[in-house]
Amino acid sequence: MFTDMDYDLEEDKLGIPTVPGTVTLKKDGQNLIGISIGGGAQHCPCLYIVQVFDNTPAALEGTLAAGDEITGVNGKLVKGKTKVEVAKMIQAVQVEAVIHYNKLQADPKQGKSLDIVLKKVKHRLVENMSSGTADALGLSRAILCNDGLVKRLEELEKTAELYKGLMEHTKRLLRAFFELSQTHRAFGDVFSVIGVREPQAAASEAFVKFADAHRNIEKFGIQLLKTIKPMLHDLNTYLHKAIPDTKLTIRKYLDVKFEYLSYCLKVKEMDDEEYTSIAMGEPMYRVCTGNYEYRLVLRCRQEARARFAKMRKDVLEKIELLDQKHVQDIVFQLQRFVSGMSRYYDECYAVLKEADVFPIEVDLSRTMINYGGQSQAYDDQEDEEEEEEEEEAKDKEEGGGGLHWNITLE
Repeated sequence: MFTDMDYDLEEDKLGIPTVPGTVTLKKDGQNLIGISIGGGAQHCPCLYIVQVFDNTPAALEGTLAAGDEITGVNGKLVKGKTKVEVAKMIQAVQVEAVIHYNKLQADPKQGKSLDIVLKKVKHRLVENMSSGTADALGLSRAILCNDGLVKRLEELEKTAELYKGLMEHTKRLLRAFFELSQTHRAFGDVFSVIGVREPQAAASEAFVKFADAHRNIEKFGIQLLKTIKPMLHDLNTYLHKAIPDTKLTIRKYLDVKFEYLSYCLKVKEMDDEEYTSIAMGEPMYRVCTGNYEYRLVLRCRQEARARFAKMRKDVLEKIELLDQKHVQDIVFQLQRFVSGMSRYYDECYAVLKEADVFPIEVDLSRTMINYGGQSQAYDDQEDEEEEEEEEEAKDKEEGGGGLHWNITLE
């Protein structure tokens, strides 16, 4: 045990200034102001705030923070008292409690030691490990848990892959329909030329009508491309802006979380050191001189927790909005895709049904179409047949016998 003489040790403030003040807190329905107290006799000359609980009078008022020293309650000094005695003094006050304090003017950077940085690295490594792997490597998972937001990050990766697939499919579809439209235009041009050159009115009208049908199909294809092409822009925005921004926010959240966990682990280690020293009856220098190092870590933990809570709230809201946008966007894109394809096929079916021109009757003996040199072959055949008829007539006049062929070109 420590004696009163231990309090004669000069406080070691580590260069951290303190500012005195007083705050009046109205108690809640349970007669509490919402703080936990540490230090005090018989081990520490200072009584300080360990934690300010959420949604309590102290938290809502906002003046008191972890690490601040409590110097009095309702005008009564608390020097040399135990934390239990001070807690009873606060409980004995009705309605309002006046707390006298020394505000710890701590710089959070001062508490971010190399030990905290190394603990952050450790937490980052352990985050995705199984408990068996962590134990085998000698890494504790005592204060770690599987964070649902990490799984949401994995889901975002899968969603990104889905959108990449949709974009690639849409690009291939656009390319295929563009080539198909070019083919329809080529068909339309060819049939149009045939229709213009065809001397037979019925056949000419049929070819021209069929050509117009193909040209209309080309227009329908171009309209389909204009309908589907905005999908690429929308999918690209979601894939390369919304998802990366959310992933970056989650990574920032994880960094804040690891820092908060690091301070939690540091506090636990310092608590264990203090309990060990008490059990062995050996005084600790930092405790006997005001425990300012511990109080600095408490302050850093409180601020890290506040950042963690705010960041987690922001991330959850952003992911919720992103999920809603994802569902709405997928539904909208698929509806646009299906409606565009349906309209395209309906229009193509209608125009082809109207252009039902087959069979097209063409008298090849009267046509002006050059079928790859076949017309010249027909002309040569007709000349040969005329020559054979003349020879047969000549043989008949001369009284010659034999077979005689009568060929008629229909």
